[in-house]
Amino acid sequence: MGRLRIAPIVEGDGEYECVRILLERIWYEELKGEYIDVIRPVRQSRGKLLQEAELRRAVRLAVGLLNEPPASGDPGLVLVLIDSERECPARLGPRLLAIGRDVDPRADVACVLAHVMYETWFAASAGSLDAYLDLEPGPEPADPEGSGLGKSWVQNHFRFPKYRETQHQPAMTRAMDLAACRSKSRSFRKLCGELEKRMAPSGPSA
Repeated sequence: MGRLRIAPIVEGDGEYECVRILLERIWYEELKGEYIDVIRPVRQSRGKLLQEAELRRAVRLAVGLLNEPPASGDPGLVLVLIDSERECPARLGPRLLAIGRDVDPRADVACVLAHVMYETWFAASAGSLDAYLDLEPGPEPADPEGSGLGKSWVQNHFRFPKYRETQHQPAMTRAMDLAACRSKSRSFRKLCGELEKRMAPSGPSA
């Protein structure tokens, strides 16, 4: 049990580099899945992905990548993963999901908004990232989403001269404590939950 092929749609260069690491870690470490194949992400700017025509185009590309041979017979998922950027995920997420699912009724599509942004998940797992983040003299963030902690917070606590997304996001994704992030971030729990729904051979439940 627990096999999945996944085609991510992401918005940034950093996410493009680290989404495979993140999804593989969740699948194998958190969910104990058997096998996951994260294929090449479709990358487009957030502004364009918020436009219906551009999101449809990205979903069609992702579906096409999932359908490329050789066919494995494993279930496939198109995952739209973008930052909420302070927009309400409960409103924006369902709208984007409805557009994505309308592209191809046969395709399994999920949408997760990192709230407030991908770096918020680093704030939620800050205790495991002391090689990158200097938290002195304060405690770890208790509610990073509610406090709106994102890229600027990481930059302000970064141990090195400059936080570079393409260089540091993959390394920090490898090091972050997934369980800690899951406990402090509702949006990260949403991502884990969407993958967990696909653990059964039949795919997500109704």
